[in-house]
Amino acid sequence: MTPRKLEVIALDDFPFISPGDDLASIILERSHTAGLHDGDILVIAQKIVSKAENRYRNLNDINPSTEAIELAAETEKDPSLVELILQESVEIVRHRPSVIIARHRLGYVLANAGIDASNVGRTREHVLLLPEDPNKTCQELLQVFSDSCDARLGVIINDSLGRAWRRGTASIALGSAGFPALLDLRENPDLDQRPLKVSMVGLADELASAASLVQGQGNEGRPVAIIKGFDPFNFEVSGTELTRPEDEDLFR
Repeated sequence: MTPRKLEVIALDDFPFISPGDDLASIILERSHTAGLHDGDILVIAQKIVSKAENRYRNLNDINPSTEAIELAAETEKDPSLVELILQESVEIVRHRPSVIIARHRLGYVLANAGIDASNVGRTREHVLLLPEDPNKTCQELLQVFSDSCDARLGVIINDSLGRAWRRGTASIALGSAGFPALLDLRENPDLDQRPLKVSMVGLADELASAASLVQGQGNEGRPVAIIKGFDPFNFEVSGTELTRPEDEDLFR
């Protein structure tokens, strides 16, 4: 399962994505040079998925609730943005001036419920929400890619977020399909033949982070990467398994 070498290729000249665009066809066209073969994993930035799904919201169209207005005053944020954060979340975990950490309806714990205004490509009043169902989108894209290439492939939708106890962002998998998102190594032997007790590898997250190094997080315009040389297709675990259950969460 552990390769000695990986190749991570970002797709260049990627067009701006608009609502309703056929993302699968665009990716297949741009991946022609690199080619797609058995064992390849496509990593797709969350932002272009959200754009294709028309997850745009105009803050001028939002009517903030009383709760949003009160939280906005405490955090010094736009009440309309705070209203969207509340709508996308099931829990506000922490907040202070300029920061709101929320538990998204899909289970992720992140700043502003993942709502972003950078590289949105519309007016300054527009923001972009996370995809509606990243795992489902990954499954749908995987079906198209696999049918087109007649190959065993994997798909990840990745996004960058901050981490507890660590400065700087790192990329994670919001959704995945076609390979085990979580690799359970418990009871496997270590070098001394002692069984591992707690080792579970966040495989989709590690691959998402590797791809992010070539995708970039600013103005690179390379939202899709192909990882070659890793072949984790012997079983599948849902990407939701990466989200730590609340009864195991020691950080909140």
